[in-house]
Amino acid sequence: MTVLTILTAPDKKRPAHFDRLIDEASDVRWVEADELAAALPGTEVLLMWDFFSPALKDAFSSADRLNWIHAASAGVDSLMFDQLRDSEVTVTNARGIFDQPIAEFVLAFMLHFAKDFPTSLAHQRQRIWQHRESRDLAGSHAMIVGTGSIGRAIATTLRALGVHVTGAGSRARGGDPDFGEIIASADLAEHVAGVDWLINIAPLTEHTTGIIDAAVLEALPESAHLINVGRGASVVTDDLVAALDSGQIAGAGLDVVDPEPLPEDSPLWQMGNVVITPHMSGDSAGWSDRLAEQFMANWDRYRAGEQLFNIVDKAKGYAAG
Repeated sequence: MTVLTILTAPDKKRPAHFDRLIDEASDVRWVEADELAAALPGTEVLLMWDFFSPALKDAFSSADRLNWIHAASAGVDSLMFDQLRDSEVTVTNARGIFDQPIAEFVLAFMLHFAKDFPTSLAHQRQRIWQHRESRDLAGSHAMIVGTGSIGRAIATTLRALGVHVTGAGSRARGGDPDFGEIIASADLAEHVAGVDWLINIAPLTEHTTGIIDAAVLEALPESAHLINVGRGASVVTDDLVAALDSGQIAGAGLDVVDPEPLPEDSPLWQMGNVVITPHMSGDSAGWSDRLAEQFMANWDRYRAGEQLFNIVDKAKGYAAG
């Protein structure tokens, strides 16, 4: 039978879906980050239930039988260190779990700005009754950076509301069923002049780190908004602060920032044209149970000797469809 180690944290619940692991694994080792190195010898399967933990990099040399790592997250950037990339260990992720919740969260950000909720909330606090016009989403242009399953769910949601959607991915191509035209994300600054909503959901790789910088922000219209639900490090924070402060762009909805948590002295906290949420866009009610169900489905495949789903291309840093 298989030795399974589960990296967890004090605030992580243990869903009932995991109860049968006691009978199906020869040993189930629930450990926290400081215990991981001691638990890895003999471990065949590692579940990164604490999916933001960077602990595996330092502990990896203790792994002597590891075959499969499952990350209970869509992003696997914390796992893409050289030793793991070069190993024969299979990595899978939680592709598909967060698609619709994040798409709805993006829509909420967009409606917040298009319907001018910041002003309405400010007026409500001041008891001011002042009629104003708001913007329609229909007819606006959204460019989605990241054309994986979450990006596609966002595209489907926005197109249903009449938003013109294009995408930016690792390479340029046309005729995509969800995006139509996809540009190369490396050329982003050349293609955002008419974009109203620049939405980042790209996985964090060496190619997407800092991809939204001063050049991209300066190329956007002054009426444009940035929405980041991918990774904070895809945006150059200082460049974003400068663009927001100068009015180069109209605002930003930030579910992810760099660094996280956002420092108390960050000027982003005080900006009236910014909405900040604490990396929660995918975490709708029941998300932990859905992650557990997904792992258990892959666990059953592993025990049966079948092909796992959501295998990550370690050279690229994400799971292909």
